[in-house]
Amino acid sequence: MSSMLRDSQLTGEREVVWLEEVDVLDYVRQALDKVNTRCGKPRYERDGRLVGYSNLGPNVDRDENSGLFARRTFFLLPHDRPNDPFGPYQVGAPGEAIDPRTIEPGKVGIKTPRSQQGVEERTPAGR
Repeated sequence: MSSMLRDSQLTGEREVVWLEEVDVLDYVRQALDKVNTRCGKPRYERDGRLVGYSNLGPNVDRDENSGLFARRTFFLLPHDRPNDPFGPYQVGAPGEAIDPRTIEPGKVGIKTPRSQQGVEERTPAGR
């Protein structure tokens, strides 16, 4: 599903669960994935690592076409700034990058200067 989300797609969210300390992350990627369960850690089948996920309320119905639930996952790929500070996102950020400190259940979260540029100047050691 699209990584550019709208709050209207998240009305059934009950909570956001973080698997890592997000205050140290400039950004996380978010996606709306179709999964088999309303709650609990979903399967993660991307490169990189799962950083968090949403749980849905008990009244959220399965998609009538797929029979699955749409839940948000938050993740980082191997070449993202938190994993590779001098990689392709040393400056800038991917389109779906948002500041994890702005995420709430039912709210997409926003891009901030921290998520888009980073919080500090990064220079390789010895330069």
